[in-house]
Amino acid sequence: MFSSKQLSVEQREHLLRIAEAAKPRRRSPSNLPIVPAARDSALPLSFAQQRLWFLAQMPGVSEAYHIPLGLSLRGRLDRSALRRALDRIVARHEVLRTTFEVVDGAPVQRIAAADIGFALEDIDLRHHEDPQAQVQHHAEEEAARPFDLQAGPLVRGRLLCLGEHEHVLLATMHHVISDGWSLGLLTSELSSLYVAFSQGAADPLAPLGVQYADFAAWQRQRADAGELAIQSAFWKRTLAGAPPLLELPMDRPRPSEQDHAGASVVLTLDRSLVAELKALCAAQGATLFMALLAGWALLLGRLSGARDLVIGTPVANRNRTELEPLIGLFVNTLALRVELDDASTVEDLLRQVKSRSLEAQQHQDLPFEQVVDIANPPRSLAHTPLFQVMFAWQNLQVGTLQLPELTLGPVGGRGEIAKFDLTLTLGEADGGVAGALEYATALFDRATVQRYAGYLVRILKAMSSGARRMLGELEWLDDQERERVLQGWNETRRPYERDRCVHELIEARAAMQGQATALVQGEHSLSY
Repeated sequence: MFSSKQLSVEQREHLLRIAEAAKPRRRSPSNLPIVPAARDSALPLSFAQQRLWFLAQMPGVSEAYHIPLGLSLRGRLDRSALRRALDRIVARHEVLRTTFEVVDGAPVQRIAAADIGFALEDIDLRHHEDPQAQVQHHAEEEAARPFDLQAGPLVRGRLLCLGEHEHVLLATMHHVISDGWSLGLLTSELSSLYVAFSQGAADPLAPLGVQYADFAAWQRQRADAGELAIQSAFWKRTLAGAPPLLELPMDRPRPSEQDHAGASVVLTLDRSLVAELKALCAAQGATLFMALLAGWALLLGRLSGARDLVIGTPVANRNRTELEPLIGLFVNTLALRVELDDASTVEDLLRQVKSRSLEAQQHQDLPFEQVVDIANPPRSLAHTPLFQVMFAWQNLQVGTLQLPELTLGPVGGRGEIAKFDLTLTLGEADGGVAGALEYATALFDRATVQRYAGYLVRILKAMSSGARRMLGELEWLDDQERERVLQGWNETRRPYERDRCVHELIEARAAMQGQATALVQGEHSLSY
């Protein structure tokens, strides 16, 4: 026998690792594979589904969570193969034939039989006077038509026939059964199945080991076993004292309730700027996502004057191999808190964003719904809780739908939806970065958001010019805008009636706008 004193440090560490590996592991849900849940009783919703189900009960909210798709199909369409492919996808994924009902006061999942098929309506427009106008009408109507989460179906479509070799396929899913990753899976499976069925071949897809309902049951088991306690503590500590609302300069006062109407402006970063940003990231061991998030946070701080802010960002949340081939709502949202200091440097900010991004990703398993409950911010119908701005980095390569003998093109449907005040969506494209800045039209004018997009590009250029530059030194206004801010906005002289006394002018204003704010001192204000 050897005493510990006779062993080297390396030998002692090796023995400790052997002893640790020999310890019996607690058979928790996280340590076990996801397995099929029993189907002889009511199945629970996942936490993300439960939140969307709750939101869908509120008037005017559910449509914001519709996912519409539209494709023009030019060429020889094998309608039978298309129908069989869509039916097979619905049979393959239980979540596409799932509905929700309330049992004992709580929502549960109900799964219909596999042979229910895809709800596809055939519409013949060949003899219509203006078929293109009808296509737009159907696209808008299909995208906006309400879903009945209890009766279903929650995926549906229309096949419009404009001619022997011209069709339009419209499909809409509710977000409660799908997400962005799922659209890529749907595209890939539709391509494979259509090709196979049009050639008289069998289904080429490998069987699924588990279904979405199995994931939901497993997720609930993890929560019931207390496995998410450490993650809960992290988010409680991280978001303690975070500001509940980011007050950006807006073109109109915030309405008492969100209407989710939106629009977007295109934003691009050229190759040279992206190369400079990547060089900055390489020196700091950071990613392009982190640099763009840092620039976005800095812009939001400049616009609002805030030094402490929270930005939301989506994550695919498919960190288990069993989940990768499943259609369903897996996406989670992380609340990233950023603190700004004009005296800190670009590398300081990038280091902070890197650290907090990595920490958040390590604690991404806790559903956003529970993060909100833990942080317990003030709730309001006027804005989303925890954060009102998002940054979505599109690093997922979504498959392109390819159908033999057909030329495909997009067909627009409803107007854009804005779930947040501002959402910046970017992804790499041809060596540069491209995307859009989506905005709530109830709050912002298009010209305002176009200026914001320009500000962001200038901030990123300033950041890339030197990692040790102070944040307070970074320029984000061009000469014309600086002149307008310093001179134009401070030119407050206005003509007034010089034959009246001050108190008479105030009385006249009070008669016209009695509740308007006249004086502000600190947190106190006085109306006319």
